[in-house]
Amino acid sequence: MIIKEINASETWQIRHSVMWPDQPLEFVQLEEDESGLHYGAFVNESLVSIVSCFIQDDEMQFRKLATVENYQDQGIASKLLVYVFEEAREKKVKRIWCNARVAKKKFYEKFGMEDLKQTFIKEGQEFTIMEVLL
Repeated sequence: MIIKEINASETWQIRHSVMWPDQPLEFVQLEEDESGLHYGAFVNESLVSIVSCFIQDDEMQFRKLATVENYQDQGIASKLLVYVFEEAREKKVKRIWCNARVAKKKFYEKFGMEDLKQTFIKEGQEFTIMEVLL
């Protein structure tokens, strides 16, 4: 597996098929995509997992972490997040946060992230804000 920086447009198909398949492709295209850092995990030269990161001051929000269904539960997203956390440390980020689907909360807790108990609903999905201080 290789992890490297990719273009925002390379994330859209995986975001769409994994996270919001019932929405139009435009739904997963973020206004701020062009100002973000986007990373992909490749297996046999195929992009199988993606995440997008947005840094403001000394905080990083990661968004749209998604792995193609056939590659889920193999630790790929975990390795991708470890990579992103290392990048954040190099960039002197002090706080990493995300809007996590409540159903995936335990996954993020493995990385030391804490639930801030600030929940909201988007398109029928329940989310909570999670963070870790570096």
